[in-house]
Amino acid sequence: MLRITDDISIADWELTEQFIRASGPGGQNVNKVSTAVELRFEAERSPHLPAPVKARLKRLAGRRWTTEGALILQVDETRSQARNREIARERLADLIRQALVVPKRRIATKPTLGSQRRRLAAKSVRGEVKALRGRIEGEDD
Repeated sequence: MLRITDDISIADWELTEQFIRASGPGGQNVNKVSTAVELRFEAERSPHLPAPVKARLKRLAGRRWTTEGALILQVDETRSQARNREIARERLADLIRQALVVPKRRIATKPTLGSQRRRLAAKSVRGEVKALRGRIEGEDD
């Protein structure tokens, strides 16, 4: 069982771990030992997460979200299988905690009258500057 907050915890049946060989340099250790972990969390089927949290989690996950509604995290940072497993579980918990935060609704505001006047005054000044850049009439060179 993976504890996220005091009232939310993820059951073991929702998590699937698969150990794979890590990529990159490492010599014989990389060639022989499967230390990287691929953690799969069945988020869409999870009874422990409310629907709005699942929607925010899907947006946060991005490409890590599958078409079946699972979240896949792959970790191959350390040479230790146990440490990679801990890191993957910590990342999943952090991602779910981020999804639990309800974003503030943005309240649309109108620009003040003074800011509107300043903007229009600046526009007219720029227009005058650009108008003076043209060819001067009456002078022959």
